[in-house]
Amino acid sequence: MKKSRPPSSPPLFELYGELGKDAALDGLHLESIADRSRLHNWEIKPHRHASLVQLLLIESGTARVQIDGQPLVLQGPAVVWVPMLVVHGFEFAPDTVGHVVTLDQARLRHLPGASPALWGALSAPRAAALERGSPQGQALPAIAQALQHDYAGTAAWRAQVLDGAVLMAAALVARLPPLLAQAEAPPELEPAGRVIQHLARYREQVERHFRSHPNLDQLAAPLGITTTQLNRLCRQHLRCSALDVLHQRLLLEAKRELGYTTLQVRQISDGLGFADPAYFTRFFQRLTGQSPSRWREQR
Repeated sequence: MKKSRPPSSPPLFELYGELGKDAALDGLHLESIADRSRLHNWEIKPHRHASLVQLLLIESGTARVQIDGQPLVLQGPAVVWVPMLVVHGFEFAPDTVGHVVTLDQARLRHLPGASPALWGALSAPRAAALERGSPQGQALPAIAQALQHDYAGTAAWRAQVLDGAVLMAAALVARLPPLLAQAEAPPELEPAGRVIQHLARYREQVERHFRSHPNLDQLAAPLGITTTQLNRLCRQHLRCSALDVLHQRLLLEAKRELGYTTLQVRQISDGLGFADPAYFTRFFQRLTGQSPSRWREQR
């Protein structure tokens, strides 16, 4: 279902072409470049993601890239890193081979062994051709293959292998020079760095405290902004209210536990901090149109 937006605003997607759908329950999505771009005649028009980051690993072929209005032409092997809210678009040659790794910002920032300095470095986009003999040129294609193997499989320690591969890829990408901002960026993009910082920190607050159902004053205070400012940023860039972000995080966790565990609904309700199972059921049904039990049956 489409979300309303100003005519001048780039489309806001979860994955390209999917407005308003749920992100993957485990916060990670992997597909080949061809899987999606071939559906759009090999052209991905400029758009952005509200809470996702993307890593494109181009093994071979040619890609025309736009990042915040900057045009680039890359010949594989190459890598593109797109932080959340950065406007990006691609045009691929039909013989292009590579992978697209899409990650929920919250999962990325909570990988074991990660550091705030690493995520600070990765707040800037990157796009570069890789020398075949360089560490990145050797390691990143191998990481893509490992991700593809474990993403599609059910081997033991799957989540740990995926997290380790993503963390290594992120660290290698962070060693590449970031793209410089354009000298004359459009006025609406000038505060993008501050916006990304505020929204990323807000999502971190939500991630830490969502089970205790905090109010917006409690969530906005560590950011140094008012709830009015927080709501304005969320509505402008995420197309929803700040409270909606909290509710969607609760809903995601509920879906994970309904889909991946055998916990009873009342146990899930208690674990998510709801006053009683009936309140949890009403909350879940309001956001999904189904009761938790019905959703689990269909899942």
